[in-house]
Amino acid sequence: MLKWLWLTLFAVLLDQGSKLAIDASMHLYESIPVIPYLNLTYVHNTGAAFSFLSEAGGWQRWFFSGLALFIGIGITVWLARLHKHETLLAAALSLILGGAIGNLIDRVAYGYVIDFIDVYYGNSHFPFFNIADAAINLGVFLMLAESFGWFGTARKV
Repeated sequence: MLKWLWLTLFAVLLDQGSKLAIDASMHLYESIPVIPYLNLTYVHNTGAAFSFLSEAGGWQRWFFSGLALFIGIGITVWLARLHKHETLLAAALSLILGGAIGNLIDRVAYGYVIDFIDVYYGNSHFPFFNIADAAINLGVFLMLAESFGWFGTARKV
């Protein structure tokens, strides 16, 4: 099912293109209201999800890069072994892989991940994220949907 790698490439290009556009057009910590409950806010994240380990001193850059590379290889092998009927799982894995690669590129190139999507309600803000994070989350949701048979694609063994 490596034919689904087009979706991985699409996610990486969309992620990197959006990050380059944000970096070229905004100043760090600048915030632009888009619609109620959504801002574009340019930040750097040296940690992982929800800025986990962002203040760890720098070693986390290479740890998370190595982890993403290892997981990316595992997902690629998993994709290669899927059967033709496992299309939803292939799409899910491809999105997760694209998100992982998008954030890996940032970590290796800059030492941090560019985040810019700011969802909020009142004074409560969800942690900033980017297109790569959204692709990973969508991929995980699709994996869960497939495993629970929400779209009628799960097969009993």
